[in-house]
Amino acid sequence: MLGFRVQRTIRMGLKSIGLHKLRSVLTSLGIILGVASVIVMLAIGEGLSFEVQEQIRQLGSNNIIINSVKPPEEGSVAAEQTRALKYGLTYTDAERLRSTVPGVEVVVPARHLRRHVVRNQRRVDGNIVGTVPWYRDVANRALLRGRFLTILDMRQHAAVCVLNEPVARRLFPLEDPLGETVRAGGDCYQVVGILRASSARAGSAGSDPTAGIDVYIPMTTAQGRYGDIDMRRRSGSWEASIIQLHSIIVQVPQLEDVAVTAKAVERVLRHAHSKQDYEIIVPLELLERARRTKQMFNLVLGIIAAISLIVGGIGIMNIMLATVTERTREIGIRRALGARRRDIIAQFLTETTLVSSTGGILGVGLGLLAPYLVTRFAGMLTIVTPASCVLAFSISLAVGLIFGIYPAYRAAVMDPIEALRHE
Repeated sequence: MLGFRVQRTIRMGLKSIGLHKLRSVLTSLGIILGVASVIVMLAIGEGLSFEVQEQIRQLGSNNIIINSVKPPEEGSVAAEQTRALKYGLTYTDAERLRSTVPGVEVVVPARHLRRHVVRNQRRVDGNIVGTVPWYRDVANRALLRGRFLTILDMRQHAAVCVLNEPVARRLFPLEDPLGETVRAGGDCYQVVGILRASSARAGSAGSDPTAGIDVYIPMTTAQGRYGDIDMRRRSGSWEASIIQLHSIIVQVPQLEDVAVTAKAVERVLRHAHSKQDYEIIVPLELLERARRTKQMFNLVLGIIAAISLIVGGIGIMNIMLATVTERTREIGIRRALGARRRDIIAQFLTETTLVSSTGGILGVGLGLLAPYLVTRFAGMLTIVTPASCVLAFSISLAVGLIFGIYPAYRAAVMDPIEALRHE
């Protein structure tokens, strides 16, 4: 009996909606756009968050990155009168961290030199990175072809290099780079390997327009050929600085020890440096911060998008109130024939639920299509999660029920006699 009553109510609701197709479509349009906007905005937020977290993960959750930075006092007039500025990390710092800080598994020093990289008539502005053979493993860099630097290269001060993928593409668009020679900073190097491109920069300080354009050479080769003096042209003049290492990566075996080790590294460097000419980056802390930011970002986007659903709900309430007025005589006849108030409430709630659920389903479909179009034409990563679709559809149902209660109640409390007299 109950099942028959439910089926009858649903059929009556579908019939009522079918009698006013255009009005029903316009009523559900607000729900469709609201659901789609919730899914699209959450997909964009999820995509942006994924990219940020992926960049941080590439730095290594087990790593602690120390970069050399120019201290603020070096910008004073007295400092400018000095022929060469001396600051930053040293080889002694690397050895001290390896030998004195508990829990340190690997230390990777690196020196960065901005130079032109030339192959025949092709030239790119990039960075020569002097480093050690275990840099690739610690920095989570994938090898595309060939090999990385070896201990033998270090001992022999070998003139070999490993190109980053963007450099290889620019200098060798139609050739195989392996075994060929490139000129970087006036010196020639034989290409022995190619590294996959990485969006994360683990070893550069500050904003670098040549980020990702890297040529890796043995640390001993960099020491022998370039020394510790770095010459850079700024504002029409040459600026000299004495800096041994631009970065040091410290790897910790256990994730739970990263925070404690980072504090120990800070204490050691603070004791060895009289000025703040270094910065410490802990990717694990950045990752946790990015996750918290993602949650807040998704919450804000969800609230903004949900407002459009509320607007759609107001439209449903408005139309249903008008429908109640139009169908006053019908309501009076049903009440006179024995329909109870709950039957009238059920009828109008069924209609609003059908409108909102139909709009929700169409909105989910539009919400799945729109992120694909954004990725296809705007090149922006979007990630649609099942949870966002379920959330948006659930909100659309809730909006239909909540905003349909008052019109249904208005219809149910009508006096049958007055309703029958209505023209």
